[in-house]
Amino acid sequence: MFQFTMKQLRYVEAAGRLGSIANAAGELNISQSSVTAAIDGFEERVGYTIFSRMPAKGIVATPTGREVLTLVRGFLDQAQHFASDLASIAGTSTGVLRMACYVTVAPYVIPGMLRSFTRNNPGIRIDLREGDMVSINELLQNGEVDLACTFDGMLSERTPFLPLFEARPFAVLAADHPLALKQAVTLAELCEMPMVLLDLPASREYFLDLFQSQGLKPKISHSTRSAESVRGLVAGGFGFSILNVCTPDEVRGRSGFVCRPLVDDARAPQLGVAHLDGIRMPKVVSSFLDQCRIFRDEGGFHHLTLNRPASN
Repeated sequence: MFQFTMKQLRYVEAAGRLGSIANAAGELNISQSSVTAAIDGFEERVGYTIFSRMPAKGIVATPTGREVLTLVRGFLDQAQHFASDLASIAGTSTGVLRMACYVTVAPYVIPGMLRSFTRNNPGIRIDLREGDMVSINELLQNGEVDLACTFDGMLSERTPFLPLFEARPFAVLAADHPLALKQAVTLAELCEMPMVLLDLPASREYFLDLFQSQGLKPKISHSTRSAESVRGLVAGGFGFSILNVCTPDEVRGRSGFVCRPLVDDARAPQLGVAHLDGIRMPKVVSSFLDQCRIFRDEGGFHHLTLNRPASN
């Protein structure tokens, strides 16, 4: 039977995550020899190599090692949640909530979601990671985060998903553009202008499909992986764009651009929070989801959306 200490597992996990014994030692504030001894002892007990040593390049997990590291991270995470759950029995909320969020919506939705949760759970630390929809889905599926705030289009049907709001697509226009005077615009009108495309995995396909579903093809003049750059380029008069989340100030044009709803019947994704199925949900995760439901039901996200104009 294999016997390991929590300390040994933490050393092995850090080395694998950072790809370097020296970096792991620095993060853990221990000697490199301690990390090396932990790895050597671990490999001796399991009976196979989990890291390949690369002179002057650090260490790289072997194919078997990658599977082992996934198990080690899962075990350490469950141990941390176990300690948190034990503390909560005594009325003390502690632990870490690991969450990933789609990078373009994080500044809009995360502060509101976390405000009341952290007020009611002051001992919980939030470990927030941002990325495109593909990468944060991978983080969730690999067990590197507990929750993923994302759109529903990238998730499998088996992934539990708490919908928060429908994020209807809208046009982003320079505040001084003639179309900005209209209450709503059509995709056909936008196609007469150059487009500034948010070029992130899955997002690019979604935005282009909005036009293709109407038999249209936009004229892409600029593309960027940053939503902030999209807004800046639009405000500078380089074209229009399509996004899914905005603020009232952005609708009013106080940032040099305006947001206008689309007349077209465009596909609207649901923004929400996903978690893994088939595992015991730690109390910190279930508490956060409960708080998200309350915040949603109280209208906490209403100001971030633009509704499709009513038909005459």
